[in-house]
Amino acid sequence: MDEILLKKIKQKIQDTISNKDEVKQLIQLLSDVDDSDSFALGVVVGRIYNTFFYQSKRILNREPTKQEFKEFLEFVKNEKSTLENLW
Repeated sequence: MDEILLKKIKQKIQDTISNKDEVKQLIQLLSDVDDSDSFALGVVVGRIYNTFFYQSKRILNREPTKQEFKEFLEFVKNEKSTLENLW
């Protein structure tokens, strides 16, 4: 994955950690839909995926490749324990 893109994704994770009260509020607001941990993780991963996709288009001037998406998935998998501590 492009180093600048990876840096932006890591920055988004740090921003999310710094603002985890916002994440908790969003998850609480949506708890009527689903209050499971997997749903909460999906909310957090969705925020990070949005950064991955948007920054790919902004920085690389294109949509991410399948290989970059696989690398993103591996990155998220490796960060799962960090992400689960946000709520």
